[in-house]
Amino acid sequence: MQSWISNYVTAQKAALDSIPVAAVEKLIDRLRRALEEDRQIFIFGNGGSASNASHFATDLGKGSSDKLSKRFRCLSLNDNVSWMTALGNDYSYEEVFSRQLMNYARRGDLVFMMSVSGNSPNLVKAAEWSRQNGVSVVALVGGKRGRLAELADEAIVIQSEHYGRVEDAQMGICHMLCYAFMENPEAGQ
Repeated sequence: MQSWISNYVTAQKAALDSIPVAAVEKLIDRLRRALEEDRQIFIFGNGGSASNASHFATDLGKGSSDKLSKRFRCLSLNDNVSWMTALGNDYSYEEVFSRQLMNYARRGDLVFMMSVSGNSPNLVKAAEWSRQNGVSVVALVGGKRGRLAELADEAIVIQSEHYGRVEDAQMGICHMLCYAFMENPEAGQ
């Protein structure tokens, strides 16, 4: 078991090492602009990525905002179970995010999606709707890249196809994005 654990840690370090620093810096700047322009930020994913989306929305909306003179307007679209199940039941599960965006998103807003495969039909549909309606798309995806990497205005690819490693690295990126403002409040000015 020790050998397996050691190998897992080595592979996790490789996934973390694949995070492109310049791309994360661009996302920090994109968030800064969204803050300046009072844009809404919609964050979402499926499964473990949904949990990461909720965590990121909390850290950005509370933790980062507490350190700044303005507050991030962010919302995790996977946190309203009754709305998601109504949309899934009445339309299709593929529309649980795009239908919420129809109610909330406006031209110039930002969607921030997380997916290991990059091919989740509900994320792809939301990205397509966003692009058609002038909403910017950021995607964090795994090594398969998928359709999201093609549709995103900015995509960060973690060079692994292992769900746990990719989700851990994506959460690492989310923490960097939040702590960039928590530990450097001037970044939000």
